[in-house]
Amino acid sequence: MHFTEPVYRNPYWPTWPLLQVTQGCSHNRCKFCTMYKGVKFAPQPMELIEQDLAEIAATTPDARTIQLLSGNPLALPFQMTKDILLLIRKYLPKMEAVYNTGRITDLRRKTVEQLRELRDLGMREVSLGVESGDDWTLERINKGYTSKDIVEQCHKLEEAGIDYWMTFLNGVAGRSHSREHAVNSARVFNQCKPTLVGTGGLTLFPGTPLLEETKRGEFDPLDERELMQELYWFMEELDVDCRFITHHTSSLYLSGPFLQNKERNLALLREEMESDDLEYLEMRRAMKATL
Repeated sequence: MHFTEPVYRNPYWPTWPLLQVTQGCSHNRCKFCTMYKGVKFAPQPMELIEQDLAEIAATTPDARTIQLLSGNPLALPFQMTKDILLLIRKYLPKMEAVYNTGRITDLRRKTVEQLRELRDLGMREVSLGVESGDDWTLERINKGYTSKDIVEQCHKLEEAGIDYWMTFLNGVAGRSHSREHAVNSARVFNQCKPTLVGTGGLTLFPGTPLLEETKRGEFDPLDERELMQELYWFMEELDVDCRFITHHTSSLYLSGPFLQNKERNLALLREEMESDDLEYLEMRRAMKATL
């Protein structure tokens, strides 16, 4: 298999075969991320993709799901994506679903008709690193799109029949804009129809611009109790019939149908926020150097 470090396996897709079709991230300028720092974005050569598919076919011939790597393979042009999906069908004839990852901006370059064709070829679900629906926050962390873009592009996926997941990055707006980030994000998510909403707590990894801003006093990160309060505001406002799950960087693990568990999970957050013993969460976060 041909992988370019780092290799990030989506925690929600833990056991599926991985197929690298790009390296790096086409944006690579988000202030909270260094995952692909120093890695130039480029498509994987088709001959390497075909070699890897042959290897997957030899070891997992009955594979029904596969995850495309790396940072945002959804950025690939329509025709190349189509060619990759056709290759997957050729080598893995039992394939039922190809799972992709991308940015909101990747969808601007594809029409609904093109997305529908990719869906018919197997691209059934896309994970979108949205992070916020608050325009001040999106600009502050250099995401490169607006809340209006989020709604418009997600509606294109819905029209094409492609399921999608959205992420909320708890804490990324800092202390001064925490409530606006939470409430406005939920209101934007409410205008969309994700099948899953995932969230993780901001962790200031070494080398990230936000860590450097923190050292200079330009960014004021939330403590664990404040992270839970912000997550509470987000969940309180969120009204989407979807699955909900928290990432390993969250202060509290939650998983399951969102609306069904909403009141119970809000109660758990209230209980945890009242705890006097949150030091262990601070220590756990301080030990993390990467996702």
